[in-house]
Amino acid sequence: MRILFKCLLLLCATLFFSCASTRIDKSWRDPDVSVDTASLKKVLVVALLKDEANRRSAEDKMASLMNGKGVVSYNLLTQNSIKESDEVWKAKLKNDGFDGALVMRLVDVDKEVNYTPGNISTYPVYYRGFHGYWRVGWNSYYTPGSYNTTQNYSIETNVYSFRSDKLIWTGLTTTSNPSKLDKMVAEVTTVVFDKMKKEGFLK
Repeated sequence: MRILFKCLLLLCATLFFSCASTRIDKSWRDPDVSVDTASLKKVLVVALLKDEANRRSAEDKMASLMNGKGVVSYNLLTQNSIKESDEVWKAKLKNDGFDGALVMRLVDVDKEVNYTPGNISTYPVYYRGFHGYWRVGWNSYYTPGSYNTTQNYSIETNVYSFRSDKLIWTGLTTTSNPSKLDKMVAEVTTVVFDKMKKEGFLK
């Protein structure tokens, strides 16, 4: 899938390594499959998000990174599509010239709360008389503790081949405190691309 993901390498440079907030937790690839994209025509991109606006935004972003190979699913897949059989959809996608699909799904959003304790610069140890206690305590100030909340978004990414009709790559990523949806999608796609390349899945 070199053509499919080639532009993602350029994206990594434009993000100035902003994908540092995204990590890949685990992945699996079909050991018998290495993808050569010279003959690829079209790849269906799917974002399984409940909110329709977010779904469209994510799919648009994914498709924009695929050098004209990506086709958004929101123009093809609707609620009525679920009612159709697998065989009907396989025939439709094959007849439309699709080679495979890249699917992203939000698995979980976890909130992690961390507490940073406060501190006292110096502690007054002179309790027997006011003067000693006051002298030391004058420079003793308490800094209150604070709570910080980190939101971790877990996203599953799957790559399916329509030719072999099976899953050929899957990975789970975690992104911490993403500022925007499109940025998170770009970061996840970049991390996934790098992993595929290192594994030899993409050649």
